[in-house]
Amino acid sequence: MARSLSQMMLKRFAAYPLALSSAITSRSIHLGEVRYSTSVPSDPDTHEDFRPTSKLESSGLSLENIVEQDVKENPVMIYMKGVPDLPRCGFSSLAVRVLKEYNAPISARNILEDPELKNAVKSFSHWPTFPQIFINGEFIGGSDIILNMHQSGELKEKLKTIVNNQGKEE
Repeated sequence: MARSLSQMMLKRFAAYPLALSSAITSRSIHLGEVRYSTSVPSDPDTHEDFRPTSKLESSGLSLENIVEQDVKENPVMIYMKGVPDLPRCGFSSLAVRVLKEYNAPISARNILEDPELKNAVKSFSHWPTFPQIFINGEFIGGSDIILNMHQSGELKEKLKTIVNNQGKEE
């Protein structure tokens, strides 16, 4: 019964033609008669509470300044897909797992939330891929470099002062 009900509903929805609007971008997926858009229309009738906003831009700093501030103020900064507790790609997951081996405090920003942030980080580091890891203000690289440094023992040396300072603060 549930299957026939869902099929009936699908047929009803499929009967309604989708209005083609200039507000819908070219990033859309067609599945049968249904179109899914990955962007939010900029409809003037949409209440401002429901319009997308960027938390970073509302801070008053430019994205380049935010990246620079992040790198300076956080001993271990990672720009990644997702967050350390829920990475959204295997490379980000690998980088976080390696860094957590040392119990170093990890600060992170999710580049999937803001495409402009992603571009600002790329231009800051002159590196095209993610994750991007900075330790003590120095750009280190991505997950492959962190893994190689871990295997060679170089990462332990680089994180030693950070981990020791964290132990003194507690």
